[in-house]
Amino acid sequence: MKYRDYYEVLGVPKSASEKDIKSAYRKLARKWHPDQNPSDAKNAEEKFKEITEAYEVLGDSEKRKKYDALGADWQRVSQQADAQRQYRTQRGHENGFDGFEPDGTSGFSDFFDAFFSGVGRRQTSATHVARRGGDLETPLDLTLAEAYEGGTKSISLQIEGACSRCGGNGVLNNAICPACHGTGREIVTKRFDVTIPKGVREGQRIRLAGQGSKGAGGGPNGDLYLVARVKDDDRFERDGDDLHIDVPTSMYDLILGGEVRVPTMTGEVTMTIKPGTQNNQRLRLTGKGMPKVKGGGHGDEYVRLVGTLPANLSERELKLFKELAKLRQDSAAKPT
Repeated sequence: MKYRDYYEVLGVPKSASEKDIKSAYRKLARKWHPDQNPSDAKNAEEKFKEITEAYEVLGDSEKRKKYDALGADWQRVSQQADAQRQYRTQRGHENGFDGFEPDGTSGFSDFFDAFFSGVGRRQTSATHVARRGGDLETPLDLTLAEAYEGGTKSISLQIEGACSRCGGNGVLNNAICPACHGTGREIVTKRFDVTIPKGVREGQRIRLAGQGSKGAGGGPNGDLYLVARVKDDDRFERDGDDLHIDVPTSMYDLILGGEVRVPTMTGEVTMTIKPGTQNNQRLRLTGKGMPKVKGGGHGDEYVRLVGTLPANLSERELKLFKELAKLRQDSAAKPT
């Protein structure tokens, strides 16, 4: 990060009055406006932006106070601010945030964005309009049962807010705030009661209005989006609004017919098996799947009957199976 000497940019001393600063800015802005320099528009644009950035800080009493407080110690403070931003970014990645900073930048230097992008509410020609804070995203871990039932879930999240020590100004007692290192922002833990729609799907977003990044220049805060992340279930596999489950089934029930108990999201039900049902055959339980977020109703549950063979057969059982095998072979060998 490079230090910006805003007094030098505007060509005024540090003791300059507000009137002198405004006059210097207007004079330089007219001189370097890109429209006035068509033959050197690119260079003029950079100069104009630099002049506007300097005036955005020195032309605002609150920002100028903070700028003067940086003083010769700005480099140490900026290193601390960088460390804090890296911490925020790392915590953001850990929590699944896209990032704590507002969407986009001021268009000014890194030095400006580090210390002044969120300070003050004055709207000058540099900012033109208040900027809305950026939207944030973080995962919301849910069990399949929670996704099925929906309802209210209390969660705690670390989000960015105005520094509680300096009120977001970055300056405390005419010095750089030791809590936020001049950034005016800090990470705070907030508790939310979130309403989860029944049947919420993986990746579906739940909006918490105004809980995103802090706005700049008096602009509103962004929104916080909770992105549903439904954990794998030990019993069910989800496919949209449908559920799939494997149910171990005795070979005798597959051959002779019978009944099997099948888990559903609302408890076990009894399913009838017809004689001669094949191994791995799928049966459907209508309306036993997940609630449909849109349109109402439920998906279906598909049951795969997985045949199980008897273990530790007695000699008598082995003999009978051999007789059955021979009977089957003899029947297959007879001409039709």
